[in-house]
Amino acid sequence: AEYMGGVFRAELDEFLKRELAEDGYSGIELRSSATHYVIIILATRTQSVLGEKGRRIRELTSLVTKRFNLTDVSVEMYAEKMNLRGLSAVAQAESLRYKLLGGVVVRRACYGVLRFVMESGAKGVEVIVSGKLRGQRAKSMKFCDGLMIHSGDPINSYIDSAVRHVELRQGVLGIRVKIMLPHDMDGKMGPAKPLPDSVTILNAKEEEVPAVPVVTGGTVGGVIGGPSAAVVMGVENIPM
Repeated sequence: AEYMGGVFRAELDEFLKRELAEDGYSGIELRSSATHYVIIILATRTQSVLGEKGRRIRELTSLVTKRFNLTDVSVEMYAEKMNLRGLSAVAQAESLRYKLLGGVVVRRACYGVLRFVMESGAKGVEVIVSGKLRGQRAKSMKFCDGLMIHSGDPINSYIDSAVRHVELRQGVLGIRVKIMLPHDMDGKMGPAKPLPDSVTILNAKEEEVPAVPVVTGGTVGGVIGGPSAAVVMGVENIPM
């Protein structure tokens, strides 16, 4: 469909990011056909996204329809609950943003996010907060835990990242959250495709001990000096 390009997605994501910041907005999924658009909003607090008797989501649907002039197609919006918000960088960046706005000390707030993300089953997490943290001098603080990859193709599927701005009295702080998702065969918690450098060592197979002794060479039943293998096989009359 012509509307479902990158610009449409980016603008819609930016709008919902600002509108649903307090509701744990974590992203959108778009599905479309020639006459039908389905927008699925991923959030941690779906009830407040829907509003009273679904009023808020109807308002959002109307806004999107008018903004993008989608009069010739039917637009539907649904809210889906993010079960694993500990593995969503957007949700964690928003959580950290509200902690800092509430006056929580930066170090304490960041370590709280780190612990929660790692307890949710992530492979690794990195939080960077920069700006005027204390005093007039701007500086940057980085908090890391677990494993984090920074290059190669797997960063496209394994790394979930988000950037947010916190407008405090003394200035603007920047928050960057990166979460390394775990490998999941079902593709629910993380990518189904394993990391290219991961090696799986299988257990050795148990050797089967034969019940009947095996005849090898010129021994029968383990007795050295017995008839040769040719005799045992019944070919002793073959001229040598």
